[in-house]
Amino acid sequence: MPGRNTDELRRRSIYLLPNAFTTANLFAGFYAVVQAMNGRFEVAAIAIFLAMVFDGMDGRVARLTNTQSAFGEQYDSMADLTSFGVAPALVMYVWALQDLGRWGWLAAFVFVAGAALRLARFNTNIAVVDKRFFQGLPSPAAAALIAGFVWLSVDNKLPISTSMLQWSAFALTIYAGVAMVSNAPFYSGKSFALGKSVPFWGMLLLVLLFVFVSSDPPVVLFGLFVLYGLSGWVVMAWRWHRARRLIEQRREDI
Repeated sequence: MPGRNTDELRRRSIYLLPNAFTTANLFAGFYAVVQAMNGRFEVAAIAIFLAMVFDGMDGRVARLTNTQSAFGEQYDSMADLTSFGVAPALVMYVWALQDLGRWGWLAAFVFVAGAALRLARFNTNIAVVDKRFFQGLPSPAAAALIAGFVWLSVDNKLPISTSMLQWSAFALTIYAGVAMVSNAPFYSGKSFALGKSVPFWGMLLLVLLFVFVSSDPPVVLFGLFVLYGLSGWVVMAWRWHRARRLIEQRREDI
């Protein structure tokens, strides 16, 4: 049938626009690794945040232009593993973890493995989970925790030679890696549609957000992603409490 042939051709096609953003995402992750090897950790951290911007754009552009494809989905996952798995782990390792010996590279590996498992689970569960929430901390947010910590520390000239900062980096890397494979629900933001009309105060809030972030990007971005990185556990605790109350009410009714 013509409709079926068109759908099959769309799945097999390679579209330039969304995949260009995916390539930019991949390049930003690779650039972050290169800059970390050159000792330019602030630039490396900023590159990871840019990769997040490109990653957020490719999927939305594909949906807006109706150019989704199986190739694009696989390419996006590979780019994400590089930019939000390998790149943050290597940046953190070169910056702070290598002086911890095997504990340092083990923490970096936990992060990479968590990102890989997170992406694999996302690809296999995409049709069965609640689209309003991610299952586990999304890999871009986990990468933002790592990049934000590095950027904040370098911008404030914190001495990386101190063991306290190194072990703080170790704990944050482990936490981000484990949170990615947890079952904690993190808000996805997919219910927000770019083509949907918003009231005037919505645009005002967006402007204020840009002003707030630009006031001190390292502090604000790291703070926002710390809050997001903890939000899933708050939602999980709230759901558990609500479920417990429902069970108690049913027991009382019986």
